Amino acid sequence: MKKLLFITFILVVVLPLGWFFFSEFEGRAPVVEVALPSPYLKQDYTVSLRARDVGTGLRHLNVALVQAGKEVTLLDKHFQPLGYQGLFMGSQVLDQAVEVPVAFKKFGMQDGEAVLKIIVSDYSWRGWNRGNTVTVERTVTIDTRPPRIEVLTTKHNVTRGGVGLIVYRLFEDNITSGVVVGDNFFPGHPGMFKDKNVFAAFFALSFEQGPGTEMKVKAEDLAGNVSRRGFFHYIRDRKFKTDTLNISQGFLAEKIPEFDVDISGTTFDSTENPLLAKYLYINTVVRKGNVKTVLEPVKATENTLFWKNAFLRLPGSANRANFADHRIYKFNGKEIDRQIHMGIDLASVSRAPVPAANNGRILATEHVGIFGNTVLIDHGFGLTTLYAHLSAISVSKGDIVKRGDIIGKTGETGLAGGDHLHFGVAVNNVFVNPVEWWDTTWIKNNIEYNIKGVETQLK
Repeated sequence: MKKLLFITFILVVVLPLGWFFFSEFEGRAPVVEVALPSPYLKQDYTVSLRARDVGTGLRHLNVALVQAGKEVTLLDKHFQPLGYQGLFMGSQVLDQAVEVPVAFKKFGMQDGEAVLKIIVSDYSWRGWNRGNTVTVERTVTIDTRPPRIEVLTTKHNVTRGGVGLIVYRLFEDNITSGVVVGDNFFPGHPGMFKDKNVFAAFFALSFEQGPGTEMKVKAEDLAGNVSRRGFFHYIRDRKFKTDTLNISQGFLAEKIPEFDVDISGTTFDSTENPLLAKYLYINTVVRKGNVKTVLEPVKATENTLFWKNAFLRLPGSANRANFADHRIYKFNGKEIDRQIHMGIDLASVSRAPVPAANNGRILATEHVGIFGNTVLIDHGFGLTTLYAHLSAISVSKGDIVKRGDIIGKTGETGLAGGDHLHFGVAVNNVFVNPVEWWDTTWIKNNIEYNIKGVETQLK
């Protein structure tokens, strides 16, 4: 009987009490997950954090910002216990996610390093009922000062559809910068000069941008502080020709069947003239996609000024279409479409050798829709030349070519009506007038002048 009472006592009293005390003295610390939007504090900075405790539950959560011995509490949250004054079974809150605004200016914090300190405790009886505690610290930087910009070039005369060069100095590292022209952004690049804080940017006016277009240098640091600085510039206006292209049924029959276009199940067969309907789709929708495709590799430009002197044009060639010609397409005397021609068409003899316009690196060699067989050459700092409608390509991606090296032969691939070279020049993602780059005087006055002027300043 005594043995039975003893066993009963063990089972009913001792074991439950043991389990209770073991649970209340559990030693697993809470877990804290912290997500910082950036290591740099911004005006609208918010810290996301999650605290979890699968044992006795969360007791206390404290978030503070510490700088130079000054500590400011951002959040101080207590979790109510289940039992009397926290003596039994801890908190019912095992998982808590919070968003904590960090309004550092409100507390008079200065630019420089600071520490976000998160302290979380649970309802364990360890530490004389203070619980298991975990402290997580994250170093952040308070930065409220916009980057400083110093423009070093003084001459920025740009023509509608043309190019300019600006050189400027920044005074801190890890800055994203470039030139804003209307809605277009042209990244600045180091490397043209020995000083790593001196940046150069070719920038352009599209054929649509003339006098009154806003231009400025923009710089943004990792904290999101932005500086914008205007610079002296003069914009020359110009007009572009209007050209009419008559599309024949013979041309459609020769060219259009080779284009394999994905129109998500739609067919042109139900139209009155399937070839014409397909042509219009190619000349509008496909054209836009092809332009994006040929300009995409420009992002891989190198910070090396490959080119030197004026650019070459196709030897012995005549212009068959000009840059920014406003083309009106007609079929059977009726207008069917309008597009802008973003290069110069040069015609010579059939399958004429095509020279590289200047020194550079081959960015792409591929067949691109309306452009046909295409070569793209990087001349450095976002300046590229495009050679389209080629019948043959004799270079490969990554090749280094010199001015005059043969890269292929003229042809009529793509949406070309007759053997010729479509020659284009692009700055970043904007096609510009190639004529400027054939002009030794223009290069001397607008590009070399600025480079030499900065070199003199930096001596």
